[in-house]
Amino acid sequence: MADSSYDVVEVVAMQLIGSDATVIPVSAELSFRTSDPYTVRAVFTGAHTMSTWLLGRELLVQGVHAVADAPAGSGDVQVWRDDDPDYTLVSLSGVEGSALLAAPTEPLLRFLAATQALVPVGNESDKMEGEITALIAALLTA
Repeated sequence: MADSSYDVVEVVAMQLIGSDATVIPVSAELSFRTSDPYTVRAVFTGAHTMSTWLLGRELLVQGVHAVADAPAGSGDVQVWRDDDPDYTLVSLSGVEGSALLAAPTEPLLRFLAATQALVPVGNESDKMEGEITALIAALLTA
């Protein structure tokens, strides 16, 4: 169910690809707030599990155009376009293990376009100026 406190929400039907090539359906709810324009919240829900990740929006933007030999990201999250351009792959690594997810590219592009219509990539700091000023003021008066 979509959280109304987010400015853009897209639910994407993904596939979790197992090491033995098994495929398990997973739903991913991608959420974006203009008040936190650098971040995309991704809630992955499977048959018996749910996991929440915070992803860099710019990483996703770069990833839908990246290739397997040069994925976007170098840490716990990597994103690249599959050989089949209709799919984008997302690799997640954490303390509990790793996961490879295949997502249809079109809903990812639609989600990212909606976020960029609200806050173009490169203009995130303009949206954060008020929060940064308040933080500095609070630090100076503490």
